[in-house]
Amino acid sequence: MEKYSKDNYPLQDETFQIIGICMEIHRILGKGLLEIVYKDAIEYELKNKNIIYEREKRYDIKYKDIILPHNFFADFVVMDKIILEIKAQKNLGEEHFNQVLNYLAISKCKIGLIVNFGESSLKYKRVIL
Repeated sequence: MEKYSKDNYPLQDETFQIIGICMEIHRILGKGLLEIVYKDAIEYELKNKNIIYEREKRYDIKYKDIILPHNFFADFVVMDKIILEIKAQKNLGEEHFNQVLNYLAISKCKIGLIVNFGESSLKYKRVIL
């Protein structure tokens, strides 16, 4: 597994751009709204900036020689490379980090962003596989 520092990781410019979009949304809308509202605003911004994305992208989960009947949906997959997971709650926990790690493993994306709109200032965490 390749080691990355906080200043040297894949897709830096792209993640900065996404975080900037989220900061602007948080500045305008503030905290306390439902996740779906923030997702709608993100979709608006991605479209306006002509950034390629898929919303609620479905991934099948393979187990041994079968595809399991349940799958997962990433909130956004941006540029076919970045998982963007949106939260709107007080604190992020270990389970959110683990969720994105699993999404990265299944999707084969290299980097994920967990963005939390539920606090006074925007909180985000990069997750690198």
